[in-house]
Amino acid sequence: MIRNRRKAFIVSAALVGGAMLMTACGQGDSAGAGKASNAVDATAAAKKAGAKGVSGTFAGGTVEYLAQGTYVVSVPGKQDQQFWIADDTKIYGAGTICGDAASKADAPCTEANLEAATKGGRSVEADVVMKDGTATQVTERRASAGSSGSTGTSDSGNGSGSGAGSGKASGSGETVVEGIDKGKGVNGTWYGIVKYMAPGKYEVSGASANGSGGEAQVFYVAEDTVILGGGEICGEAGSKVDAPCEEADLQASAKSGVEAEVVVKNGIATKITDGELL
Repeated sequence: MIRNRRKAFIVSAALVGGAMLMTACGQGDSAGAGKASNAVDATAAAKKAGAKGVSGTFAGGTVEYLAQGTYVVSVPGKQDQQFWIADDTKIYGAGTICGDAASKADAPCTEANLEAATKGGRSVEADVVMKDGTATQVTERRASAGSSGSTGTSDSGNGSGSGAGSGKASGSGETVVEGIDKGKGVNGTWYGIVKYMAPGKYEVSGASANGSGGEAQVFYVAEDTVILGGGEICGEAGSKVDAPCEEADLQASAKSGVEAEVVVKNGIATKITDGELL
């Protein structure tokens, strides 16, 4: 998938930010200049220039190459987002970036693998987690194989809270990311202990809103997820006033577990409410 007008605009912006790096190289070094101006240099240059990039999870996206160490992720219904790759960015492949498509385990890839998979007008279906414009994790989405036709939604698909906590994709064998990719991630409301799994990725487990037990449910946090605190996630302890929280607040509290209500749509949390407010 090629977006010439968008690419021309974003690449020009990337070239302005990288101009100092390029002019610093002599003509005699041109053969190795591309390698020297790697992802780490691009990220460092942006930080020195005072750039403040976007943070959040871009699930269900398509990743394309822009320039060395610089990529763009396109998510339906959202504005295309440019991002950098750093030396500590985790990249996982499932047959396109790297690895074996038949394997059930994601393979660790290099930035060179990602570049090769996305150069020349090619793209890869992947989920990207960013912090300040730099990807912390890029995960290739697996192609569906042998889907049973399940809708992948929870028993409480109306989001009312009845039956919440039992919303695993029934019989499909799909992961949350695979469901999101096909627009059929889980839907519903869960109440329990929210735990951190990876950047932008959490699970909620424990009793459901109606008092019954349920399996742990994995979900993602997007940049438009509403997170409200009442002293546990953020905000003043004992207060009944909703305090808007950041994803960083949720991550910090969820590393040790935090009680909350989670409303999920297509595998992504639309609202997370501190248990102290309920």
